[in-house]
Amino acid sequence: MDEEARKKVAAALEASAAPAAAKTGAAFGPVDTSALTIDTVEYDAAKIGLQDQPAEPKFKIGLVGTYDTSKEKGGSDKLTNGHRFDTIGICNGFINAGMSCQPVYYTPDNHDAFFETLKQFDGVIVRVNPGQVKGMGGDQKKFDDAMMGIAASKPVWPQPAIMESMGAKDALCCIKDMAFGLTDTLGYYNPEDMKEGFPKTIAFQPRVVKQNRGSAGEGIWIVKLKSGEYCSTYGEKSAADDDMLILTEANDSHVEEHTVAEFIEFCVNSRTDKSGEWKSLGTGKYFEGGREAGGQMVDQRFLPRIEEGEARFMMIGKELYRIEHYKYLGGVGGETVTTMYPPDAPEFAETKEKLLTEIEPIMKALGKDMSALPLLWAADFIPIDNHSTPYVVGEFNCSCLGLAGYLNARGKDIESLSQEDKDMGQGMANKIAEAALAALTG
Repeated sequence: MDEEARKKVAAALEASAAPAAAKTGAAFGPVDTSALTIDTVEYDAAKIGLQDQPAEPKFKIGLVGTYDTSKEKGGSDKLTNGHRFDTIGICNGFINAGMSCQPVYYTPDNHDAFFETLKQFDGVIVRVNPGQVKGMGGDQKKFDDAMMGIAASKPVWPQPAIMESMGAKDALCCIKDMAFGLTDTLGYYNPEDMKEGFPKTIAFQPRVVKQNRGSAGEGIWIVKLKSGEYCSTYGEKSAADDDMLILTEANDSHVEEHTVAEFIEFCVNSRTDKSGEWKSLGTGKYFEGGREAGGQMVDQRFLPRIEEGEARFMMIGKELYRIEHYKYLGGVGGETVTTMYPPDAPEFAETKEKLLTEIEPIMKALGKDMSALPLLWAADFIPIDNHSTPYVVGEFNCSCLGLAGYLNARGKDIESLSQEDKDMGQGMANKIAEAALAALTG
């Protein structure tokens, strides 16, 4: 091949490798994200309500989302335009604070290009619910590992590691010796743990015993002694193998009666000659595969005052933004009546004061430092009698908490919202952005 021909081939190869002209608009700058577009999402700023990005942003933020192709219309959290119901509101909150904020969508096919692009941002907000990456045919661990690589050099809110820690069913075991915890909260990481611990806990108080896997309440049991004769101090006595239990499974509220030994046998080995006859649709055997495969259980005290509802403390960084009280009609998981309280509501003043002093110890108990504190997280409190505090934590959450106000737009269009709802959602988005700006400048 002569020199002229060689130049022509090289020029052709260079042309074929050159990227297509970048798309323009508020969603694609100042960081060029045009190569990451997906067909199921609308990017036209005028159509989705995305404000113009600042000409000289204080910081460049990427908001990571997914479109779960295994779900109709990408999942129940999506608007008709393909974006999550509060995505554009959050982006606009950052824009209002003088930062740029672009929605970027991860797919398994764009993994390498996606994470190369994220390196160009100053901070990253992750709005990906557990299960969505897998639903698209992706590898959650591969996604999490790559995101933790990004977190090594810049803020990621929330980091996958803290999402896992806060969302784990055994998170309450980590704080059981703190004021908002209960000392009789136990994690069972193998059958021997359960055989040793459960007879003591059920002898003391009614229980909620949960498998670590499953969904929709399968393998979550409310357990009571049929005799109703509990000891007054935890550890004072242990239930006998033949003590009878009344068990209610949360997935369908059906009731069974079994002995202590039969319940443990079902949890460990499923249906056997030793476990008796079970009506449950589940198969038990909750320790199968060991801890690495999620084979573990958590044993918590049943708190009867859950019937009064629970108070979700919505936190933006280290500040309490709002308290959302949910009262359940017809049991937990059913319809709710929601009441909003300001952060200084006198009904919750004592709990607020205690929580604000406990944030760093809670993070430490979860094995994390304050750099991993999410921008948006929540602690759900359940009322309790005869305890050092009037409430105890029933759950932590930092995985895609929805912004009230925008929640009502799920499956619809933002324009379907009342102005009051829009203002409520945008007000919270603005506060989240202010907290992020303080973290980036501090």
